[in-house]
Amino acid sequence: MLVAIDGSESGIHALKESFKLAANEKSWITVVSVVPPYEGDLDTTAIGNIQHALRHPCEKALADAIDLAKAERASIKTVCEEGVPHERIIDLAEAENCELIVMGRSGLSKIKRALIGSVSSRVIGFSQRDVLIIPLGAAVAWTNILLAVDGSKYSKIAAERAMDFAMAYGGNLKIISVVDVPPEFYGEAPDAVEDLIKKARGYADETAKQAGSKGIKAEAFVREGETSEVIINFAKEQKADTIIIGSHGRTGLKRLLMGSVAEKVIGLSSCPVLVVKG
Repeated sequence: MLVAIDGSESGIHALKESFKLAANEKSWITVVSVVPPYEGDLDTTAIGNIQHALRHPCEKALADAIDLAKAERASIKTVCEEGVPHERIIDLAEAENCELIVMGRSGLSKIKRALIGSVSSRVIGFSQRDVLIIPLGAAVAWTNILLAVDGSKYSKIAAERAMDFAMAYGGNLKIISVVDVPPEFYGEAPDAVEDLIKKARGYADETAKQAGSKGIKAEAFVREGETSEVIINFAKEQKADTIIIGSHGRTGLKRLLMGSVAEKVIGLSSCPVLVVKG
């Protein structure tokens, strides 16, 4: 797995949690910190060695990671990259053939958390690898997994990954499908809404059936409301350890935006969120 850090408290916390995951999965860890390109910020013009000033936070973050790994008796490889952060993170994940990218999420205000940060958003939007976002203070666990499904091929891929984790860790699945329609639909097209509810029930029930056939304890739920809000509230209600969602395939600008549902879930969730890529 690849863990991206920037010297922040949230990045260090994500690294600590990745040690536990790597031990369980018997995987190796590459830790990367990226030196951003110099863009002529006036605040740095008085610094004699601009490149040194830019590299220092990266090198310090990696030195701290090495000390932490020694204390935790974890084996890591560190890499200091230079360039556009999300591009370097994605390129390194591909070069190292990493199956998972791990990133932290700081404890910001509700509005700022909803934006989750441009680097994380772009990594998720452009990477072909799964991305695990760990909020500051949250622990990675797979005992009680919340899986969101919508019948798309992307949610089916996410379901497969969720079942893999549930089987590996003896966890159970709470499967939710959300019906999100404008309020006026209930008055103008009640039959259409009822049809959507039936489809949502079918998606959730079919996934639960597949999980049950593999010996996984699974429950299916259908809820109505704004999708990201429903998922967040349901995760709290069910005391979910981790939320797993699929990432819809997009191109161009839409990949940068990543999708309002996924972005809001990641930004506002109090537990880790695994975004499974197609």
